[in-house]
Order: sequence, then structure tokens, then C-alpha cells
Amino acid sequence: MRVPTGKKAPTIGILALQGAYEAHARMLSQLGADCLWVRTAADLQGIDGLVLPGGESSTMLHHLQQTPQLYAALQEFVTTKPCLGTCAGLILLAQAVLPQQPSLGALAVTVQRNAYGRQRDSHITSAQTNLAGGPLEAVFIRAPRITALSPEVQVLADCDGTPVLVQQGQVMGCSFHPELGADSRVHAYWLNGF
Repeated sequence: MRVPTGKKAPTIGILALQGAYEAHARMLSQLGADCLWVRTAADLQGIDGLVLPGGESSTMLHHLQQTPQLYAALQEFVTTKPCLGTCAGLILLAQAVLPQQPSLGALAVTVQRNAYGRQRDSHITSAQTNLAGGPLEAVFIRAPRITALSPEVQVLADCDGTPVLVQQGQVMGCSFHPELGADSRVHAYWLNGF
């Protein structure tokens, strides 16, 4: 699925402080989106949506706390525009994080950091999904587990009954790394909301 012909391609900002931001840009570009790196508050101006990529949430949080203007701008942006957070990005979007750390609070879920194990426990599995096309490939790398969610949060995919892809309004969160596989349905579904 690509951005329909004749429809303006959305401009997607990708938080480019650390993590797998280039892989998101490749996948989104293949789907017809224009991508820009977000490293300052000014970079958020004029974009249609934002991806918060996987990586190390505490490292990203440290960068954000060192640049309070960007942190404040992100807090405002995630409440008004479409956002997709994968792995560490989900942690940054969550309302509550275990062990406790600050977050942007845009998605009414509680996540437990590194709940799927250490780096050596990384794995690829299948997630059952409501998205068309059957099970999703799910790449887990030191992934967070969604341990609680509010009723307004819709589960779009799960692994063994545990939510791994959720949506609340225009904000989506994903425990795994859809950008590291060949399946572009998570990104395509998100872009379809523009």
C-alpha cells in the first residue's frame, strides 16, 4: 500500500537522536512519504506526523532532557499530530513506564522496559493482527511489554494475548521493530490515517 496517486505525500519527521531512524525513513519513503530528521524543536515545524524510533529509551531521554526546548515541543506535538512509536519510541509515548522514568504521556498504556529479555533474547516471531494480510512479522530487541492499557486504547496486534501494537486516536505504539522487517503494513496503516 502506498500513498494514493494524486494525494499529497505526507511529510514525516523522524526523531533522529539515536536508534533505528534510518530504517523507518527507508520504509516510509518506499510507501511514498517524504521524511525529515527531527533533532531540534524547529524541525517539528511543518511536518504532518512523527516517528519515535526504537533504540535506547534512557539515552533518548537523556538527549531530550539536555535540550528542554525540543522536549517541550515534543510534548505538545504528540498531543496534536499523528505519532508512531516503536520499541523505545513506545516507551517515550507511554503514560507510565516501569521501572519508572519520565515520558511524553501521549498513549494511555503502562509499559515495562526490557520485558522480553536482554539483547541475546532478541527474536523474530509472528503477531496476530486485525490488519489485513494475516500475521505480522515481529522483531523483538530488548522490547517493552505493554502491561496495562486504558479502554480507549485499541489493540491492533498481540503475541500470545499480550498487546504488541496499539492505537489511541492518532497515536500508535509498537513493542517490536516493524522497520527492521520486510512487512510494511504497520507503517502503511499509520500513513493511511493522514
